Amino acid sequence: MSDPHRHHPHDGHRPPAGRWHRLTHRLTPHSHESAAKVDSALESSARGLRALWVSLAVLGAAALVQAAVVAASGSVALLGDTVHNTADALTAVPLGIAFVLGRRAATRRFTYGYGRAEDLAGVVIVLTIAASAVLAGWTAVDRLLDPRPVSHVPAVAAAALAGFAGNEWVARYRIRVGREIGSAALVADGLHARTDGYTSLAVLLGAGGAALGWRLADPLVGLAITAAIALVLRDAAREVFRRLMDAVDPALVDRAEQVLREVPGVRGVGELRLRWVGHRLRAEVALVVDGEATVRRAHGIAVEAEHALLHAVPRLTAALVHADPAPVPGEADPHLALAHHAPG
Repeated sequence: MSDPHRHHPHDGHRPPAGRWHRLTHRLTPHSHESAAKVDSALESSARGLRALWVSLAVLGAAALVQAAVVAASGSVALLGDTVHNTADALTAVPLGIAFVLGRRAATRRFTYGYGRAEDLAGVVIVLTIAASAVLAGWTAVDRLLDPRPVSHVPAVAAAALAGFAGNEWVARYRIRVGREIGSAALVADGLHARTDGYTSLAVLLGAGGAALGWRLADPLVGLAITAAIALVLRDAAREVFRRLMDAVDPALVDRAEQVLREVPGVRGVGELRLRWVGHRLRAEVALVVDGEATVRRAHGIAVEAEHALLHAVPRLTAALVHADPAPVPGEADPHLALAHHAPG
């Protein structure tokens, strides 16, 4: 049977065609879910943008405070931390562009929309974390080989605390919002902010060691922080890589399969695929239904299955459901004609 659900409103790609479309949309019992999901997706993008701009303001203020102290103290360590905070604040730019692009409507060229721009932004963020790790390691080694005195230690320590507090607040905010809206890039950006908070702590501990007359304190702590940044880089890179490879939590697949099996008229669940497009999920499903069911009945089962999925799977905005007739003994599989098209 061809896909009975291809033209259903839950596809979510076609804009309203006018008053008649809006009227039929309101009168169709199951179609309200699509509008709710689209509104939810737009709201999640707005929340992501809000998180970015608030973070940019907080980190920008911290960087300005640190820059003023750098000018007065000449602290190279604090200068490096200021550069890190500035770079972290600026990562909001590519991610902000990605969120704006993700809200654009799908086109005939980009039929799934522009949500994948978030994943590209995630790659940029991972590269920025890697660059921060290299810079932190290089600075620590340079300090280890050529120790330098630090002046105005109290002011440097206060600026380091300000940098840590700002970065940690931003990290928690970005990670929380990113996980709530399903944005791997925003989570990675939050992890990046946390690495810069660690760098601020390194400056604080180095300043404390300098106050005690131990010049090697700053570079040794810097090396330890470089190792911590490398661990965060590993986690962020793994998360972004999985998103680029269309990985999803297997628990979501199990949940979707269980929900589908409970839909009246569904005899079995064949192929079930979930994929992220930005911070939104899409599903493709092949169901087994009674082979004697009419096309209208098969379509009704597909609609009920999609409706159940939209309610059960968080951040799912669209599902394409295909109904296959239950096999009859001795009957040839109708999909055999497609076998030679399967990837080798």
